[in-house]
Amino acid sequence: MEKYNAVREKSKSFAVRIIKLSQYLKEEKKETVLSTQLLKSGTSIGANVREGLVGMSRAEFRAKLNISLKEASETEYWLELLYEGKYLSKEQFDSIYKDCNELNRLLTSIVKNSKQTD
Repeated sequence: MEKYNAVREKSKSFAVRIIKLSQYLKEEKKETVLSTQLLKSGTSIGANVREGLVGMSRAEFRAKLNISLKEASETEYWLELLYEGKYLSKEQFDSIYKDCNELNRLLTSIVKNSKQTD
């Protein structure tokens, strides 16, 4: 259960970073389309983790964490586009992308382990 609490906390902290980044992109860079997509996928990770943790069954848990994993992968994509489109500096990108990648690896591990315990 400790691993699941870690992913809950990391995904929430990541969502807060995504909210702040989205605000920055809209206010400072005048970019709205990609930042909205980033906001949706980046905050959805934690929302689905939370839903999965209170799910009624192992199958529901696995389904929600699979959705979180897909959202984390999508978030990586939006971050890459924002960096390659010159909306993020290398330092900004590296910092938040590292966190997203860490969430992606953690979610992958949880999903794989939950399949093996059936």
